Order: sequence, then structure tokens, then C-alpha cells
Amino acid sequence: MNRRTRLLLVTPLAAASLVAAPTALAVAPSAAPAAVPAATCSVSGVLGNGKVHLSGGGFTPGPAYVYGSAGFGGTVEISENGGFQIMNVAPGQYSVRQGGELTQCSI
Repeated sequence: MNRRTRLLLVTPLAAASLVAAPTALAVAPSAAPAAVPAATCSVSGVLGNGKVHLSGGGFTPGPAYVYGSAGFGGTVEISENGGFQIMNVAPGQYSVRQGGELTQCSI
């Protein structure tokens, strides 16, 4: 095949691929947004002083209410990173309520 014939055949194919690439990218579905991590809460093992620590993550920054079977209850401020810690509370079962969502603390 001579050079002129090759140029006549290749030029339209090259131009078509340049036109099709942006269209294909525009039509391709975008990735789904990352899911918000589920809030978690845990209770440490009983420490030498007979108390436990509560900690949690994945919450929305702002206030939350913590309450438990040992009689402890109160508001905790969730930090900007979505976490909290409460030190030296009586052992028991605890949960955290924030914005209508209830998270049970695991032991």
C-alpha cells in the first residue's frame, strides 16, 4: 500500500478515536461516593482500678449522649475526626446516641 493510500485510510480512524474518547469518558458512569463509615464504640477490659475506658469512632463531630447500665450517662463531644474517649467509668454495657442513631458499645 502506498503512502498516500495509507494516509487516506489512517487519518479518519485517528480522528474518530480522538472524537470518541471524550464522549466515552463523559458517558462512563462515575464511581459511587465512598460510604460513610459506620459509627463504632468499644469498652476496654477492666483496668487495675476496677474501671473501664470507652472509645468510639466514625461519629459526626458534635455532641452525642452516652449512657450505660452502670448508671453513667452524659453528653460527650465528638471530635473533628469523629472519635471520642471517656476514661475511668464503671464496667457495664454502654451505648451512644447521636442524631437518632443508637450505637451499642462492644466489649
